[in-house]
Amino acid sequence: MNFEKQLNLRSGEKCELSGSTDDLQVYQVQPSDGNSADDFILICQNLKDQLEGKKAIVPNDWRCLNDAMWSEVPAVKVVSYRMLDQLKQEGWPNDLLEMIYLSDEELSWAKSGMEDEDAVKHIDSNGAELKAGDTVVLIKDLDVKGSTITAKRGTAVRNIRLVHNDPTLIEGKVDGQTIYILTQFVKK
Repeated sequence: MNFEKQLNLRSGEKCELSGSTDDLQVYQVQPSDGNSADDFILICQNLKDQLEGKKAIVPNDWRCLNDAMWSEVPAVKVVSYRMLDQLKQEGWPNDLLEMIYLSDEELSWAKSGMEDEDAVKHIDSNGAELKAGDTVVLIKDLDVKGSTITAKRGTAVRNIRLVHNDPTLIEGKVDGQTIYILTQFVKK
């Protein structure tokens, strides 16, 4: 169903998080059935790409949550809560997390779409958690199986992808070829 007109009217044709008027997109806040405009928000392309993992998260792009978290729209509050929780290691979101108010139903919705604390995590050689889109550096020379390439120590692998069913593997490009790399041989 197309709720774009309702979202434009509700938001005043602005991103409901940042207030931007450029390149607006409809974003369905999961988990929801998508049967009403209340399940969606109007959001700028930059923030949508970060939410969907197409771009690395830029913490300063999310400072707009200071205002967005006070929205009367439940879907906007849910996204605000999730992003503040995801960014809490930055420091500034912790104060906002303490101030944000969500009803029991909204809090349940927000937590149901968040990463599980017990979920599989990809950890580099120094114990840092790896995220999709990160840049890592190889810590030793690696022979690439099935190829004549040797990935040299110190090579930067940009925009990595996580292998979801194996926490010891990531995917990345070295010398233009996509390869699997053991997380124990990289550092963030």
